[in-house]
Amino acid sequence: MSKVKTAIVGCGKVAHLHAKGLVNAEHSEFTAAYSRTMEKAESFAGQYKVKPYDNLTKMIQNEGIEVLVICTPHPFHAGPVIEGARLGVHSLIEKPMASSLEDCDAMLEAADKYGITLGVVSQRRFYEPVKRMRHAIDAGKIGSPALGNVIMYGWRDKDYYDSDAWRGTWDQEGGGVLVNQAPHQLDLFQWFMGEIEEVYGSWRNLNHPYIEVEDTALAIVKFKNNALGNILVSNSQKPGIYGKVHINGTNGATIGAQTEGGAMFIAGSTNIQETPVNDLWTVPGEEDELEQWKKQDEAFFNSINPAEYYIQMQDEDFCQAIVNNREPMLTGKEGRITVELFTAIYRSTRSNAPISFPLKAE
Repeated sequence: MSKVKTAIVGCGKVAHLHAKGLVNAEHSEFTAAYSRTMEKAESFAGQYKVKPYDNLTKMIQNEGIEVLVICTPHPFHAGPVIEGARLGVHSLIEKPMASSLEDCDAMLEAADKYGITLGVVSQRRFYEPVKRMRHAIDAGKIGSPALGNVIMYGWRDKDYYDSDAWRGTWDQEGGGVLVNQAPHQLDLFQWFMGEIEEVYGSWRNLNHPYIEVEDTALAIVKFKNNALGNILVSNSQKPGIYGKVHINGTNGATIGAQTEGGAMFIAGSTNIQETPVNDLWTVPGEEDELEQWKKQDEAFFNSINPAEYYIQMQDEDFCQAIVNNREPMLTGKEGRITVELFTAIYRSTRSNAPISFPLKAE
C-alpha cells in the first residue's frame, strides 16, 4: 500500500489527536514533529517515536516529508503552509483555515503556484448523522435547502483561557467563539445550504470580561439560491448544552443533527459527552427511522474513542487524496468560506450593515 511521509507542525493539545491519527492511518507514515522550541518538539516526538525538529525546512528536507498537519494557533497557520508549499509539501490545516482572509489567500496562492493540495480539518463531516443529512440533500429528499439554522450553546471558563497565552486575544487567536469553537458548525451550515450572498450579524462579550474577544455571535444569512439561514453561537451557557444544525427543504421536510451534547468537547482536556444523533427528521416515509438510527449510532460511538477516530478519518482521507491524486473531503478553497462567514459577522458588527459575498481581504 502506498503511504506518504507525514509530520505535525505545532505540538499543542490537538496535535496529540492528529499524532494518534497519523500513526494509525493506513496511508500515513508518521515521521516527524516540529515546534518552535526543541524541548517541546522532543517531548512530543518522544511519545510517538518520531524525529523532533525546531527548523521546519530542515525537517522537510531531511525526512522527505510529503504532508504537513498544521496544529499551530490559527494566526500562525500560513507561515508553515507557505514554506511547505515552496518545498512541494501538501498541508492539512486544523480548523479554522486561518483567522484572516489575508492568510487564507496567501496559502491558496502558494498552493496554486507550487501545485500542492490544501485541506482543512472538519471531522464532524464524517459523523453518521451528518452523512445522512448530506445524502438526503444530494438525493433531493427535502427538495432543495430553503431554511437553515445553527445553534451552539457552549461554555468556556477562565481556566480554559488561561491554559494557553494566545487564547481569548485578537492578535494571537484572531477572535473568540466564531474563530475557535463555531467553525465546525459554520462549515456544516455552508456545506448543506450552498453559496452565500449576504450576511448581517453582530457579536458581544456577555460574561467573559477577562478576554478581549466575543463569546457570543448571531447572524442572518441570505443564500444565492434564495434560501435563508440563522446562526447563533455562544460560549456563555454553563456547562454547555448542545450544538445543532437543522435544514428545512422546499418540500417542507426538515433534517437535523445534534453534533454536540452535554459539556462542550475540549481537545486534550475533556471527552465527547454525548453521541451525535439525528434529532429531527421529517422526510416522507423516513420519520420513524430516528430511534433505530440513534441506537446504531450510540452502539458504534460507544465502541470507539470518538475524539481520536474521526480525526483519524480526516487524516486518512487527506493522505489517501494525495496518494490517489484527488481532492480531500474539505479543500482549502472551501475552508476559506468559513473564514469569510465569521469575517462577515465581524465586519457587519463594525459597520452595522449587511456584508455582501464574496469577501476580499482588507
